Amino acid sequence: MAGSNKIRAMAWVLPCLVAMATAQATAASVRAPDTKRRVAAVENDGADCATTPVVAARQASLPDPFLRPDGSRMTTRADWRCQRQQTLHSLEQQVYGWKGPAPDRVTGTVHRDRVEVTVSHGDHRETFSAALHLPEGPGPFPVMIVVGGVAGVDHALLDAEGVARIDYPNTDIGAETGTSRAREGVFFRMYGDQVRTTGTLMAWAWGVSRIIDAIAAADQQLLRADAVAVSGCSRYGKGALAAGAFDQRVALTIPIESGSGGVPLWRGVAAGNGAQPPHSAFGEQPWLGDAFAALTADVDALATDQHQVLGLVAPRGLLVLDNPHVDWLGAGAGHASALAGAEVYRALGASGNVGYYSAVTEPKHCAWRPEWNQPAHDAIRRHLLRIEADDLHFEVAEPVKPSPMPTRDWQAPLLR
Repeated sequence: MAGSNKIRAMAWVLPCLVAMATAQATAASVRAPDTKRRVAAVENDGADCATTPVVAARQASLPDPFLRPDGSRMTTRADWRCQRQQTLHSLEQQVYGWKGPAPDRVTGTVHRDRVEVTVSHGDHRETFSAALHLPEGPGPFPVMIVVGGVAGVDHALLDAEGVARIDYPNTDIGAETGTSRAREGVFFRMYGDQVRTTGTLMAWAWGVSRIIDAIAAADQQLLRADAVAVSGCSRYGKGALAAGAFDQRVALTIPIESGSGGVPLWRGVAAGNGAQPPHSAFGEQPWLGDAFAALTADVDALATDQHQVLGLVAPRGLLVLDNPHVDWLGAGAGHASALAGAEVYRALGASGNVGYYSAVTEPKHCAWRPEWNQPAHDAIRRHLLRIEADDLHFEVAEPVKPSPMPTRDWQAPLLR
């Protein structure tokens, strides 16, 4: 494995991307950002925006996240609210499936060892619970929701920073039923035929949103609803990214080694470079919506790509942790995706809120690396504790087998 270098050493990435990332990586700014204004009070603050039908025109290059359906580009930061909604709509239609209607009612109780959630919608009522681990002190605490309850951010690091941890039993919400693609779990029982074509990643994201609802509905003596993060590794990293992208109340999203269906570009992993190909990611589990089946052999027909999922998180905190030692994880396509997604952060004036780290020596999948401690500290302090911390940046290992990535003929516009 080649040694790690800053982005400027990555000759396999488009020069314009390298220039942007290098500038970001060398930024010396240290500040306590006003993240409170960046975290929405509601799950989706653009829900009232009009959207247009998805047009599946083939495009080998990366789609422009700033291009509006009428062919014009965004001109103001205020435009992002409805542009984000169009992107969200496209991703639901082609990749994830529908998240479903907002439940009629969510109630919850936060105990010292668990969070209990009750969701009611129409004639349906479902309950689930998640284990809670509190750090020392009286609270209320910021909280990290760990999808799957394993292999999230290092537990000792969270304890040291005074961050609580929820071990989220995501497969209770959307079961992994293998190649049968059967839809089972709380989410699918709740909505039935309305979501019969939705994938489990979106079901898992829905469950995270309901936990946030429950925290907000409780007295908040133990947990803070305005300081929620989500993390997970591998398939759970895919779910963590979906959760952070589709709920604007998530202050910090940390997908770890998420692989295809997570951070990496579909147009990158389809290039035959050893990463899990789209048809495999679709067929392994019902992670993705049924509509994606028709696109697995022709990802150029996607109206979006995964860099736009990262863009949905902007301008909130996003820390991508990756592993270049395992080809199947598609770290090259993950890096290219993060660079393109960072353009959304740049346009919104929040470049310091996104980071990508793959410069690690330990090859084991889902092992916590000491190289990740500092960026995780910075991300938690910026976005959960809201105290002074360095900007996040990119720290990238040279790929063992560089492979071509889709071209990009756009960059962040200067928005008013």
